[in-house]
Amino acid sequence: MSPAPLPRRSTPLWLLALITLSGTLAMHMFVPALPDAARSLGVGSAAVQATIGVYILGLAVGQLVYGPLSDALGRRPLLLAGLSLYALGGVAAMLAPTVHTLVAARAVQALGGCAGLALGRAMVRDTTEPGDAVRALALLNMMMMVGPGMAPLIGSGLVALGGWRAVFAALALLGAATLLLTWRRVPETGTPTGRVSARGLARDYAALLRSPAFMAFAVGGGCATTAVYAFISAAPFIIIEQLHASVHTVGIALGVVMVGLAMGNVLTRWLAPRVRLERLLLGGNALSLASALAFLALELAGHLTLEATVGLMVVFVLGAGLASPAAMSKVLMVDAHHVGAAAGLYGFTQMALGALFTMLVGWGSNPAVSAACVLFGAALAAQCCLRFGVRHERRARRVAAAGR
Repeated sequence: MSPAPLPRRSTPLWLLALITLSGTLAMHMFVPALPDAARSLGVGSAAVQATIGVYILGLAVGQLVYGPLSDALGRRPLLLAGLSLYALGGVAAMLAPTVHTLVAARAVQALGGCAGLALGRAMVRDTTEPGDAVRALALLNMMMMVGPGMAPLIGSGLVALGGWRAVFAALALLGAATLLLTWRRVPETGTPTGRVSARGLARDYAALLRSPAFMAFAVGGGCATTAVYAFISAAPFIIIEQLHASVHTVGIALGVVMVGLAMGNVLTRWLAPRVRLERLLLGGNALSLASALAFLALELAGHLTLEATVGLMVVFVLGAGLASPAAMSKVLMVDAHHVGAAAGLYGFTQMALGALFTMLVGWGSNPAVSAACVLFGAALAAQCCLRFGVRHERRARRVAAAGR
């Protein structure tokens, strides 16, 4: 006999947004501290750079576990456990005597930080109707995308104040604060089944992987959301080395791009009750696709300027801000019985694609061309996947209507 559904209890959206931001901030906040950490620990740059890759990998893999486990054990206990790991990982990294300890601490921090990414979405889906969920998910999506853009700026200030260990001190304090707030303010929002088994987890994921609609929206949404990571990684090389601007300009440019992203998500929250999800999905990503194509054309023609780069990237992330929350909502609506698993698998897909785009942008001798190609390829793949998902949904609805 299945457990009776729990009454829907609201959870503070601002707190879920803060939890999501804390997980993504730690991704790139350590980047400005890499040279200082390498000198302090007496190792080469490659050794400390591993802390970035380990964190992204931990964010991706951890979400595969948190999502389905929260279906079985509840959202609240898993979120509290994850935030505890995040805070402890920050303390361990701050006190790390060797680079190997630092890498291990970063892995623990990532496995904790990914809890908010996966469970925040599931909690929104638990407590809101589909139409309202898009507006709430737009805010969480903004936190996931804004975090990596804000992180280097915040990290630079912390390094200037107290060296590389100050970065992890700040992250540990942020983790402790979110843990305390979550313990006091976040209720259980799911209906735990109480059943945990490896076979059950495999069965949940297999059901989602066999769903054409889930795969289309997950891959399409992941491409639309995390393609901007490629530009964030390449921005210092494009702006400083190719466009001959200052280091300070990089921070300003990324800040302006993040404002564009925020505008896209604010626009989504306003449009969601008025416009069909399919229009937000395809129209928003089409805007990103056109922007990436213009970026590539300008660079190949030798006419790329700082103003054009920033302007086109604002348009790109504006489109992503429109499409990504709608894709996330579609993913979580595919199967009402596996919301946690869907959130976890979607989060894994996003982080895996983000890591892939970050790696691909490093290929080639021209950072601007590499970034433009990655952005265009990702937006094109997203458009194809999202269009397929929309068509599959329409076909399924027609078949269901004909069978009545």
